Amino acid sequence: MKDIYSRRINYMRISITDLCNLRCQYCMPEEGIRNKKLHKEILTFEEIISIVEAGAKLGINKIRITGGEPLVRRDILQLIDGVAAIDGVDDIALTTNGIFLKDMAKDLKRAGLKRVNISIDSLKPNRFKEITRGGDLYKVLDGIQEAINLGMTPIKLNTVIIGGFNDDEVVDFAQLTLKDEIDVRFIELMPVGEASQWATERFISNHEVKKSIGELIPIHEKTSGPAEYYRLPEGKGRVGFINPISSHFCGSCNRIRLTSDGRLKPCLHSNHEIDIMQVVRNNPQEIAEVLKNSIMQKPERHFLYSNRHEISKRNMSEIGG
Repeated sequence: MKDIYSRRINYMRISITDLCNLRCQYCMPEEGIRNKKLHKEILTFEEIISIVEAGAKLGINKIRITGGEPLVRRDILQLIDGVAAIDGVDDIALTTNGIFLKDMAKDLKRAGLKRVNISIDSLKPNRFKEITRGGDLYKVLDGIQEAINLGMTPIKLNTVIIGGFNDDEVVDFAQLTLKDEIDVRFIELMPVGEASQWATERFISNHEVKKSIGELIPIHEKTSGPAEYYRLPEGKGRVGFINPISSHFCGSCNRIRLTSDGRLKPCLHSNHEIDIMQVVRNNPQEIAEVLKNSIMQKPERHFLYSNRHEISKRNMSEIGG
């Protein structure tokens, strides 16, 4: 299905929880979620599957499961298995902080998960612990290695570069692509939720990040995602750059988001949301129509750092990125 700007919308990002076992400084308050949802305020897995089924009939064939941290939600294997069985869905991926990945990767793959993205913002144990407020870097590295061993490729590492914090690790991250077929993707810091108060002070454009790496060979193969990819000389993996601020990719945006509390977000950087929970629970025959209307409400572009920008009412952990 295409929106009014002729963009083909075939990708749904689904946040299944706003809870997380970490407290990353730019993502979540130190005390965690301030207003925790009641069980009845969260979509059940059966309800999520019904939305994905309706979406698949509209041409949505890519699903990404996010959080919060999706692996903290009980019985997630049931959801993966259910989504994998839907006719028309041919790609299921998951974004995780990697803490639980080593123990769960084998079962996730068996349930039908194809790929994983791991959020990791430092390769220094103490610094990683600081940015995540308590995370164990070695558990994440073990999880990455387990995913590599299981062939859940391409494994993508998502790294937000923060001025004065981890900008001295850019080359270290890029060099991870030398020996393994992984993608290291540098993502510009976005002024959403907790990050709104310090994004302008610590923002570093990916243009600067790219310059600090040195020689990179462009990869011209077409991808469905927003990253621009390069390769280090003799590198097995890829180095990617996602530039939502310095060079927005709104013109090729192919996604719609579903929050854990049953709201459709046509655009990450807008507070506009459509309540689909009540439709799922009271008029399930109208799910497809609500999805269609939501897709048609996708704006042409976001307005970050303009006088039309709205301060986000949600933290990134509530949206799923």
